[in-house]
Amino acid sequence: MRSYIPSCVLFCVSAYAQTVGPTASGAEARAQAPAPPPAAAAPRTPFQFSGSVPAGMATNATIDLTLADAVSRALKYNLGLIEGGQDVRLTRAERLQALSQILPSVNARPSVAEQQVNLAAFGFSGFPGIPSVVGPFKVVDARAFFTETIGLAGVRAWQSRQHAARAAELSLRDARDEVVLIVIQLYLQAVAGSARIEAARAQVQTAQELFRTASDQRSAGVAPAIDVLRAQVELQSRQQQQIFYEGEFEKQKLALARAIGLPTGQAFRLVETVPYTPLPAAVDLNAAIADAYRQRADLQAAEASVRAAELALSSARAQRYPSGAINADYGANGLHFDQLHGSFTVSAGVSIPIIQSGRIRAAVELASAQLEQRRAERDNLRGQIDAEVRNAFVDLQSAARQVEVARSNVDLATQTLTQSRDRFSAGVANNLEVVQAQEALAAANDNYISALYAFNSAKAALARARGVSEEEITKAVTGR
Repeated sequence: MRSYIPSCVLFCVSAYAQTVGPTASGAEARAQAPAPPPAAAAPRTPFQFSGSVPAGMATNATIDLTLADAVSRALKYNLGLIEGGQDVRLTRAERLQALSQILPSVNARPSVAEQQVNLAAFGFSGFPGIPSVVGPFKVVDARAFFTETIGLAGVRAWQSRQHAARAAELSLRDARDEVVLIVIQLYLQAVAGSARIEAARAQVQTAQELFRTASDQRSAGVAPAIDVLRAQVELQSRQQQQIFYEGEFEKQKLALARAIGLPTGQAFRLVETVPYTPLPAAVDLNAAIADAYRQRADLQAAEASVRAAELALSSARAQRYPSGAINADYGANGLHFDQLHGSFTVSAGVSIPIIQSGRIRAAVELASAQLEQRRAERDNLRGQIDAEVRNAFVDLQSAARQVEVARSNVDLATQTLTQSRDRFSAGVANNLEVVQAQEALAAANDNYISALYAFNSAKAALARARGVSEEEITKAVTGR
């Protein structure tokens, strides 16, 4: 009889072990609850693209900054790209999380327990020689658990996350192209600001010479005082304009430094002027639009988001289908380490949804609504891309003609100023027409600089709208 008691104890311990192991119903419930549909990546804002994470310490030296250097630094330190990289990490983590829901899991659990068992609770009572309470006694158990769920919902959820991760990667590539365009435009803007300062300095020098000539003629009694006053007003106007341009140039450099992550307070100089470089060949509008549809990373990301939403909807609908689970454990247990004996359990089950109280229907409605949103966003983006290419094409053609006209106007205004100064020096005319000619030359120079900036910026915008690579955008501007 005494040898029967340990057998009863082992039976009770085995029953206890089964109650604490993973159950088929729990695994099946996990398979029937896929992750929610992936949301589209949040678009980067202009604030994010204009900001950066400054890297390094500022030095006392003034560094030279080329256009290629500015683009290279922006691709490393721009805030929009840093946050875009973290979005990619998040979607990859979600993909791994979805994959873990359909892959098998194996866990090990060694344990040593001190127990006391009430046999009467299991129906063993009233037997002669068998106490109703056994123990306390020690139970040693070392066991490995295997769980595998089988369901279409989990597979579709994982596939959806795969496409969501792909969309995030493409969005990051598109963000890189956007950063390249922004940095090029900021650099061109600063170059234009520097050119305006140089033009303003030349105009100040001309105005000083005009003022000196008027003063000398006034001293010689061959010119009225009004000529001196008029020349002095023009000189101070040109000086005021130079001061304004110098302040604007410093702010333009600050905006560029913020976008590319230069150390705060780092002095730098622009070493490229980006002169006028005509397009190597005529640009065909229809070919440019076709290139954009084929190459734009944001459109490819939108397509991937639509596919992810389609699979998320399929995953939600698949919750209505039966799913299965396989659970197994194997180990050894006994009262002492030298008395262990192998034991195992294998179970398989199928879960068939019958009444879900609207849970599956709500998941399907949510996934369907998000799918329609992704499709609408994709279709809108196609129209936006078409408009961007057309706008850039129009801007490029218009700016090219403006550059030609503005350059000719500068030559004419320069000739007019030279003749007016000669007439004034010869005493044929007063300096009113000289001042007017100088103002016309200042306006012509400003128009030429603006047209040149618009032309180079339009070349970069057209390259960006077509979806060409980062290097091609830079080459389109520099002509190299």
